[in-house]
Amino acid sequence: MNDEVTRYIDKLPAWQIDVCRQLRAMVHKTIPGAEEQIQYGKPHFSKNGQHAALIHAAKTKVSFMVFNASEIEPIKGVLRSMGNGERKTADIVEGQDIDYDLLAEFVAKASSSL
Repeated sequence: MNDEVTRYIDKLPAWQIDVCRQLRAMVHKTIPGAEEQIQYGKPHFSKNGQHAALIHAAKTKVSFMVFNASEIEPIKGVLRSMGNGERKTADIVEGQDIDYDLLAEFVAKASSSL
């Protein structure tokens, strides 16, 4: 695990630390050998040198973005399209129930061709 990513997560409010740690663990379980680094001030996860996912903690939410996600349909209230639809984002707020297994399915599908 990358120390910079750990520092990014550990400086957040408690609820965001929990969410980010679980997202990080889910990515590493779903993409064995995933590389992680801070890019553009946010934790990015890559497979074979290509972006697979990122975590962005904002004041009131944690956004989890999946790259290479054109084939994944948006789900209202769970996953929204970004830009041309190649990226999908889940916005997570404090107290929200999070289906990490569903997010792992999105990551697995999107990263399978990387």
